[in-house]
Amino acid sequence: MAESTGDQATGTSGHDPSDPRRWQALGVCLVAGFMTLLDVSIVNVALPSIKEGLHTPDSDLQWVLSGYALAFGLVLIPGGRLGDARGRRAVFMTGLALFTLASAACGAAQSSTWLVVARLLQGAAGGLLAPQISALIQQMFSGHERGRAFGMFGTVVGISTAVGPLLGGVLIQVAGATEGWRWVFYVNLPIGIVCLLLAHRLLPDTPSAGRVRLRDLDPFGVLLLGLGVLTLLLPFVQAQQWPGDAKWLLVPVAVLLLAAFTGWESRCARREVQPVLNLELFRFRSFWLGCLMILLYFAGFTSIFFISTLYLQAGLHYSALEAGLAITPFALGAGGSATIGGRLVNRFGRSLIVVGLAMVTLGLGLTAMAVHLVPGRGAGLAMAAPLLLAGLGSGLVIAPNQTLTLSEVPVRNAGSAGGTLQTSQRVGSAIGIAAVGSVFFTRLHSGAWANAYDHGLIVSVAFVLAALIVALADVGAGRRARRHQE
Repeated sequence: MAESTGDQATGTSGHDPSDPRRWQALGVCLVAGFMTLLDVSIVNVALPSIKEGLHTPDSDLQWVLSGYALAFGLVLIPGGRLGDARGRRAVFMTGLALFTLASAACGAAQSSTWLVVARLLQGAAGGLLAPQISALIQQMFSGHERGRAFGMFGTVVGISTAVGPLLGGVLIQVAGATEGWRWVFYVNLPIGIVCLLLAHRLLPDTPSAGRVRLRDLDPFGVLLLGLGVLTLLLPFVQAQQWPGDAKWLLVPVAVLLLAAFTGWESRCARREVQPVLNLELFRFRSFWLGCLMILLYFAGFTSIFFISTLYLQAGLHYSALEAGLAITPFALGAGGSATIGGRLVNRFGRSLIVVGLAMVTLGLGLTAMAVHLVPGRGAGLAMAAPLLLAGLGSGLVIAPNQTLTLSEVPVRNAGSAGGTLQTSQRVGSAIGIAAVGSVFFTRLHSGAWANAYDHGLIVSVAFVLAALIVALADVGAGRRARRHQE
């Protein structure tokens, strides 16, 4: 009886509009989400410290970054499905506990191999946790409050990605270059423990959760999807390590594997077996266009910080802290406008995203111009205003897209849909870093850091422009649909 009462209480906190506990529960989700997303970017500025402390070869440094993103992306969709089936609170807490333990293992690493394996486990745990956040928001909120909640989540996404280099720089500055990198991971331990305790108390159960058989989780579909995504990402994340063009033969192999996955998922639906990915979600224009748009945007958005930290630290000899401070204007802009975007999305719809993407494009173009006009160590200060403009635009993209993309998705499929959306982000990040990094390092052979940075930013802008075209197409399709209904 006690267990039933407790479940009822937590369920009430998720559904009673007058119960403030739902906002406290949201706070737990946002802190945990911040922690997992922060580890995507915070390690960038720690790489020189890791290399010095563990005598790490360059190839292992690459896997410290790409391994986390790869494992994160592969687990997202099955993690979302598992949360829908077994209960989002339970899966949330499992992922959070594993992430905290993996963070401890990263900080205690005694070799580069140890660190790479721990990062893979940390990424997988983050992928298990992340889709529960958007699903819980779908479950706990509705109407304009859902827009506000996703706006706050968008703020977390933007800030965590952009503030990572600054926070990493502070930790390394305080703890020292040789061992400071360990605290980049250890900082997760107290946060994870506190979040676990609060999650057990505040998060609601999933009303539809129950016992589930292994076949209901579609393990063969998960395997096909994992192999397809892995094969697609490998030539990009290994672009510098694998010379020659033979690696690109993996791309058509990936297409075949993903086609096989699609066929298998369709077969599951016909046999009334619960697929890991409900293909019917892609019948919603808002969903598939939102996934495509955010994939392209993250390809441009994430790569900015990758080449910026390299340019500032290696090219201009900034310290890790100085490099983080130079990028902070983007974080401030993104954090400030994301909440506004969450409140305005229901009023302006996809048009708000178009405005945001246009601002990001302009801001990045002006950033490239600033670096060209103000060479040397003054470039960091010259970049501040353009990066602020780009950040303000970014806040109008991520949160509103999250709301609009999931707006037509049934709550019972919220975990799978959220996992698919975030997988698009991770795949986009990997592709963007590889493409922009390839151009950056090619131009760097002549020793012209500013020129390499300019060309890298051009590729980033191209990805953002592609995202803008997709958003404009969605706006046009929506207007035609409304005229047809009238």
